[in-house]
Order: sequence, then structure tokens, then C-alpha cells
Amino acid sequence: MTDTSRKLISHSSKGRVNKKRPQKPNSRTKATHFKAKPSQSSIFRLIMVWAFLLAGMFGLGWRLYQLQIVQFTSLHSKARQQQTVSLRPYIPRRSIIDRQGNILATDQLIHSLYVHPKYFQQSNEEVAQKLAPLLKVNPQKLVEQFSRQETGIRLAKNLDESDTSKIKALKLDGVDLLENYARFYPQNDLAADVLGYVDQERQGQAGLELSQRKLLERDLYSFSTRRNGEGVILPAFLPKEVFNFDELQLQLTLDTRLQRAARAALKRQLQKFKAKRGAVLVMDAKDGSLLSLVSEPSYNPNEYYKSNVSLFKNWTVSDLYEPGSTFKPLNVAIAIEEGVITPTTIINDTGLITVDRWPIKNATQKANGKLDIAGVLQTSSNVAMVQIMQRLNRKVYYQRLAALGLDQGVGIDLPGEVSGHLKTEEEFTRQAIEAATASFGQGFSLTPIKLVQLHAALANGGKLVTPHIVRGLVDEYGQIHWQPTHTKQTIFTPQTTQKVIEMMETVVSDGTGEVAKIDKYRIAGKTGTAQKASPRGGYLANAKITSFVAILPVESPRYVILAVVDEPKGANTFGSTVAAPIVKSVMEALISIQGIPPFQVKPREGVKERIQQ
Repeated sequence: MTDTSRKLISHSSKGRVNKKRPQKPNSRTKATHFKAKPSQSSIFRLIMVWAFLLAGMFGLGWRLYQLQIVQFTSLHSKARQQQTVSLRPYIPRRSIIDRQGNILATDQLIHSLYVHPKYFQQSNEEVAQKLAPLLKVNPQKLVEQFSRQETGIRLAKNLDESDTSKIKALKLDGVDLLENYARFYPQNDLAADVLGYVDQERQGQAGLELSQRKLLERDLYSFSTRRNGEGVILPAFLPKEVFNFDELQLQLTLDTRLQRAARAALKRQLQKFKAKRGAVLVMDAKDGSLLSLVSEPSYNPNEYYKSNVSLFKNWTVSDLYEPGSTFKPLNVAIAIEEGVITPTTIINDTGLITVDRWPIKNATQKANGKLDIAGVLQTSSNVAMVQIMQRLNRKVYYQRLAALGLDQGVGIDLPGEVSGHLKTEEEFTRQAIEAATASFGQGFSLTPIKLVQLHAALANGGKLVTPHIVRGLVDEYGQIHWQPTHTKQTIFTPQTTQKVIEMMETVVSDGTGEVAKIDKYRIAGKTGTAQKASPRGGYLANAKITSFVAILPVESPRYVILAVVDEPKGANTFGSTVAAPIVKSVMEALISIQGIPPFQVKPREGVKERIQQ
């Protein structure tokens, strides 16, 4: 490049460099360049945003004030209701035991078997083959049940521990065993007349299970506890006493050994005479405690649902009947108390007596001639009894009957007791026939338990005790923690009752009750064969009630035994043939169980020798 060229280029460059260029504005110049006044709409929008935010804050604050201060009480209550649950835990009923401590009723853990076929890991046929032998059913029947629905099929209930253990050992998927409690009666029908039963809702429906519900249920109560959001109960909030309950048991005065003997004896006679029903009662006359109370036909309380509902009531306390000749000793006691007769009074039995134009005869249709009072009871003379009670003013006689409580209940601790029926004083005293029929135990009605109570008064020296079955609440050692109280009422003097008992002894030794004799034991008794009253009035033509009542031992009267048989069939159906053999069997069992010693009796005037030397 020549020198000339370099100069030209140098001149050209200088010219461009010296040319004036626009200057970059600095930051201050730039800010000043873009600054502008905000528009009215921008300000409005800003105010609206702030106003909205402030309004929201004030609204939330007000709402919080309402929730935390104004509505605190009601919301706190609602929250508690949602967080707490009211529970009534299942507490087993108290067991029932007899006087020896034998269990008569208790709560038993049972299981119900449910299957869910959709969860089976094996085929329906395989599951059925495994379950069928344990359930004692046909496998094909189980397969048919499995095909009906996919889940929730109940195959069995009330399974015991043995069955459930075997089912658990199979380890089958889709098989559930649900636990529950059920009332169990290990003696089956032995004391069903007394115990009653508990239904599936655990409610007592008959017998002591019904009448003694408050004693059998262990202080049932409800309590509230907390639960979480998923409804799970929080153990920390359970009350400490929720699972603390006593181990007391309800003890009865019944003796199952005697109960079994009485039921067996009653069944034999009912079958022999094809009777409608029957009952046996054994009472301790000292305090009114019942050692046995049997009525037939009966039922199994473990399977109460298979029985007729008419069996659930105990007819010895709920049904009335006319006692007939078994009431004669009580009339004799009334007559002695009023001073119109003595044991040596002689009555002429002609075999027929007419009262208000009504003819009255003896059951044997025979005249017995002259009888002392013991003879009247021995022969069970209706005619003689009418003459005895005719010596007594009818109003006084009525008042004496009323004093026995014939129109009242006995206050027994079983449900369904009814009061006896005695006509009004005006009806009774208006016509002589009323007193005449009452003299041999007809024209009024009572329950079998009432008749036992009255004869117990003859045995204990004249006191009307309260028949009862409940002894009290006892612990595992037999210590009494609660005992019911019972009243006593004097209706006869001891002197009168002793005379009547001795006269009743001759009924067994020399009279209609000879079939009840037991060698080396002094027994008082009375037979009864009464016409059965018709619901429409009058008496049923071919229906009667036979009975026999006994008191032993005569030297120290304590036990009263009554057997009643309703509508026995056949020709030879009397208290002596139908009911007396039952009482004899029961007395033999009682003597053995209670250890009653024999007594050597000296012969007395009018009484045959009872002990053969």
C-alpha cells in the first residue's frame, strides 16, 4: 500500500469518528423518560382489591368470634356428641345354683358360623366336604347354600367350643365364627318350671329369669367414652370399672336330687293314668323354703322355641282349683279353735245329709256311723264335715276362712301368681249350702302353693310362712351377701295344730292314706278327690282333681309334700290311688337326702301299731 493510500484511509476514519452520535441515556435520564401519572382506573382497581381483602379479614374475624365465643357452648356440645359414643357393655347374667351349689343356669360362650363363598380359596365342593361332617349335614346341601349368595350365609348357630375348635383347625378362607353369649341350662327340663328361660335378646321371659331380673342382671348400666375420627373407641377414655363386676350367684332353696326324684315319680303316675297334668311341691314348714317344685308336662329351656307357650307358666302358682278333702284338716282346726268340737267329739255319719234341699253324700256312697274327729278324717266323710261346720256360725266361719288368706296370694318369688277366690260374706252367709260345700273343700278355689302354705301352718305350730325359692346372693364360698326377708302370720295355736297333725297321722296309719305309709316313720296325711269346676259354672261330669298332702315327721313336723294330678283317666282314680304313691316316693327320697331318722312309736288308742316287732 502507498503512502497516498494510507493517508486517504486515515482521513476517512477520522471523519467517521468525529461524527456526532446519539448519547445513551443514563439511569436517571431513563427513569425520567418513562414516569407517568397512574390512571383513574388503576387506582379504583387497587382500592377494590384492598377493600375486598379487608372485608374478608373482617368477615373471617367476625366468623371466628361467632364460632369461638358466641356459639362455643353449642358447638362444643355437638363436638362431644360426635366424638363420644354411649355403650352398654354385655355383662353376663348371674348364674343360678341350687342349695348344694349345682349350676342350674349360666351364660355360655357360643359361636355362629358364617361363610362367604366369594372369598373361598377352594371350590365350593371342597369347602362343603370339609364342613359337612362337623355340621352333620349333607355336603350337597351346603353346596346349594353356597350358590345362593356370595357372602353372609349363616350355616349354624349356638356352636359349642368343641365344634368351633374343629372348624378353626380347618383354616378355611371365607369362613367366620362370630362369638356371642347364650343362657345355658345344664339340667335341661329338670327345673324349667322354676327357672324359666332367656330369649335371644337376653331378656328373661318366664320363671325366675323373669321375676328376679334385677338380681340376675349384674348392675347393667350405660357409659360414654371417646372415639377417634374413624369411630374407633379410645381405650384411654374407658371407665375403670367397666369390666369390674361381682361374681355373686343366685342360690335357690331347691335340691336337684329331690327335684329329680319328684319329677320321675310324677311322670310315672301321669303316664299310668293318662292324666292331663300334675304337680309336686315340697316345703320346709319352718321358713317356707321350697325344696322341690315340679309341674308336668314341662319343656327344655335350652330349646324353649320348640315348646307350646302354655308350658311357660307354672300352674302351681297361676291356676286355681278346688282342693276338696285335702282342706278338711284346716276346717277341723278352725272348728277346734272356735271350741265347737274336740278330738273326742262323736259325729254320726248317716251317709246322706240335705242342706237347702241339696243332697250331700260321701264319695264312697256309704254311711260310716259314729266317728270321732280322727275317724272323720280317716274316712274323709263329707257328711260328718258338714255337721261339724254347721255347729259354727256362718259369719264366724267366713271370717275364719278369710283370715287364712284364701282370697290372697302367698307372695312367692315366681311370676304370674294369682289370688284365690272366696265368695263375698253376703253370698257365703245367705245360704247354708255355701258353708256346707266349703266344709269338704269345694265352693272356693286356691292355688296348689296356697294349700301347701296352709298345711305348713299346721306343721309349724300355726304360722303362715311365705313360700319362696330364692335363698339369696352368695359368693364362690357360699357366703350370703343378700337375703330376702319374709313375713309370718299366726293363724292357729300350737295346741290346735298338734291335735290336727296327730289326727292326720291316723289317716296314713288307719285310713285312706295307708298307701303312703313308710315303715318306722310317723307320717300325717290327707287324701283329696275333688270335682273339677266348669268354666261355665257347676262341675264337669267326668273330670276330677286328685291330690294327697303329707307332713313328716309327726314327732317334729317340718316337711310338707303335696301331689296334685289333674284329670286322671280310669275307674280307680282317687287321691289314695293316684297322688299318694307319688308322695310316698318323694318322702322316701327326702328321708334319704335329709337324713331324717326313724322313730319308734308306741301303740295308741285308735291307732294301729306302726312298727312290727
